[in-house]
Amino acid sequence: MTELPEKAIEAVWRLAPEVHDDIAHGMLHLDWHGEPGPIEPDDLAAVLEGLAHAGRGEFASDAEVKAAFRRFG
Repeated sequence: MTELPEKAIEAVWRLAPEVHDDIAHGMLHLDWHGEPGPIEPDDLAAVLEGLAHAGRGEFASDAEVKAAFRRFG
């Protein structure tokens, strides 16, 4: 393992214990090889909007992505 994943795992351990399982599930989900899971009805409109943006080639700029990561920690 390289240094960056080790730092990320150390950061997870410093978070509140109640979020550890959520983060672990997210990490394991990155390695799925089957069909995508179901979309929650409340999220469907946002997912369809995102797919439409992608279909038109409309993606966030590097600056927008960096700003979003700064906003969410």
